[in-house]
Amino acid sequence: MSIDNQVTPARPKIEVRSIDYVPRNERHGKVWHQAPFWFTGNFVLTTMVTGFTGPALGMGTLYSILAIVLGVCFGTFFMAFHANQGPRMGLPQMIQSRAQFGLRGAIVPFAAVVCVYIGFNVFNVILATDAINTVLPGLRAPWYLLLILVAVLLAIIGHDLLHTVQRWLTYVMISVFGVLTVSALMTLQMDAALANAHFSWSAFLIQLSAAAGYQISYAVYVSDYSRYLPHDTPTGKVVFWTYLGAAGSALWLMALGAFLASALPVPDAIGSVREVGNHFYPGFGTLTVLIAVPSLIGIMAINCYGAMLTSLSAIDGFRKVTPSLKVRVAGILIISTAVFLITLSIPSSYLSSFNTFVLLMLYLLVPWTAVNLVDFYGVRKGRYAISEIFNPSGIYGLWNKAGLVAYCTALIAMVPFMSLEFYQGPALQALGGADVAFFIGLLVASTVYWIMTRTLDSTLETPFIDHSDRLLEEQLQ
Repeated sequence: MSIDNQVTPARPKIEVRSIDYVPRNERHGKVWHQAPFWFTGNFVLTTMVTGFTGPALGMGTLYSILAIVLGVCFGTFFMAFHANQGPRMGLPQMIQSRAQFGLRGAIVPFAAVVCVYIGFNVFNVILATDAINTVLPGLRAPWYLLLILVAVLLAIIGHDLLHTVQRWLTYVMISVFGVLTVSALMTLQMDAALANAHFSWSAFLIQLSAAAGYQISYAVYVSDYSRYLPHDTPTGKVVFWTYLGAAGSALWLMALGAFLASALPVPDAIGSVREVGNHFYPGFGTLTVLIAVPSLIGIMAINCYGAMLTSLSAIDGFRKVTPSLKVRVAGILIISTAVFLITLSIPSSYLSSFNTFVLLMLYLLVPWTAVNLVDFYGVRKGRYAISEIFNPSGIYGLWNKAGLVAYCTALIAMVPFMSLEFYQGPALQALGGADVAFFIGLLVASTVYWIMTRTLDSTLETPFIDHSDRLLEEQLQ
């Protein structure tokens, strides 16, 4: 019996799958749902903070917005093309990396990705607590715990609930922030904000890199939420709807952030939103800040879910993990505990280092995205033996030299060009502070991987692919 002709059984209310393959008879959902999911996933205050970067470096509003547009459009390109891997392979995003790095070698990008997940959730918890403290001042730790627990609950229930929550939040966020944006344009000194026409290549490229890096950060789990789409979902539609949702909210909030940072003397995410909203109507700013909290919780849940999948994938490379609800819950609880402890250990003013975090994250993820996409679209052209990805003695090996060498070479090549709060590379200084590190990383990682795999005859993998497909079908009969 074919996969596609089977009667679809009732799906469990709580997701039971973790790092395992999603059978085709369990695939469901509509491809356009990717747009509201990623629109709301990106419609959080941390996105707006990214738009503060250019003005904070003294760059004019229009130049900052131009850098944001270019960065968002560039970074979302990678994210959207990763989304297409979900319906094709039926696997979480990061476990796909085993084909490029090896079953155990994939732990190298896995470790970087888990740090990214945890770092983002720390920022999100702090921002959400700041929002709540505007109306309920007091101790922060209980709010940290409560917010994390709600995110944990959403992550445990899993894929379907996350999609539903994000879709409904889209309508609320568009309405509220639409009014806020109009209020900002009407009440703030637009002339003063636009009067600053200062431009510098260093500030421009840092803002562009921050915007691009922020978008690329979603690439590490985008397939986690597209893997449930039907296998035959057209590539163009997956890419289009993902790109539309993720880029739309990022362009909106980052541009708003750049405008607020230019127009207000001391901008911060919570204070700026509250001040502008209350100018429109007393109390509206406070309401907007509070409404932003569910979105932050939603993206925290997504990060917990992704971190769990990535961590289990890493462990599975060394000790077999049997996918189950208990394993999912345990993984999510461990990740959330780490987020809670780190959040407690740092001051809330740590948000001032957000730009450094985003740039560091970009440097770590760019080589991975380059290797992964070159392999999927250029080397193997989307054809993989899924069962072999879980096989320690399979065709993809334990340690894949090509992926590891390309990743590490790119990281080393980027170091002289890096621009961080605690480190300025010599090449960066020679370029007058212009940060081109991620361009270097993309170029080096793509080139090295392509060269090292140019002799790979992917047709030799065809028998394994055919066997894997038959095996997966037989399990469903």
